[in-house]
Amino acid sequence: MTTPTTVLRDDLPVTVSFTRRADPAHAREMTAWIRAGLSMAETFPGFLGGGWVRSRRDADEWHMLARFADHTALSGWEASAERQWWLRSAQGLAEVTRTERRTGIESWFDSPVAEEVGAAPAPAAPARWKQSITIWLVFFPLNLLATVTLGAALADVHVILRVLVMTAVLTPIMVFVMLPWITARLQWWLQGRTRRGQVPGSA
Repeated sequence: MTTPTTVLRDDLPVTVSFTRRADPAHAREMTAWIRAGLSMAETFPGFLGGGWVRSRRDADEWHMLARFADHTALSGWEASAERQWWLRSAQGLAEVTRTERRTGIESWFDSPVAEEVGAAPAPAAPARWKQSITIWLVFFPLNLLATVTLGAALADVHVILRVLVMTAVLTPIMVFVMLPWITARLQWWLQGRTRRGQVPGSA
């Protein structure tokens, strides 16, 4: 069997997303393992952020991601002794089920720019209007909350500095927390599938 190969665009930030399956009874151990890995990744050059999400509290799949400035930075992290130790520490705890590498701002929705050859084909990107609605569903309440809290606290600060601070705070929350969370829960709608127990064609 040939070894999977990956083709990446070197000039763009790249996000690696991977899914691990673990017994829900070991949720505390998985949480500690993921946090340890993200804390370790933060020390590497080019690391832009990371996070994880579960579809529900008792789910056995954990979806994790880490974003790097370019392919070189990602390769440095992947080849590091620290990461190899971290991966080995999960033996017997978690099972690898899927790994993808994505580039571009639409990585939450579009099929991967680079993925492991031989994996199941990725679904087509959702319609643009669905992407827009999904982003708005988290952008509106998050922006409203920031306006009445952080915005009010910075009311006396110059508007340029105020907007700078608010966008600097909101952007990573949107990209690494809220978008993964909302897309995981709306995946059935984004991909045109029905939820369990829902009759096809019903709203």
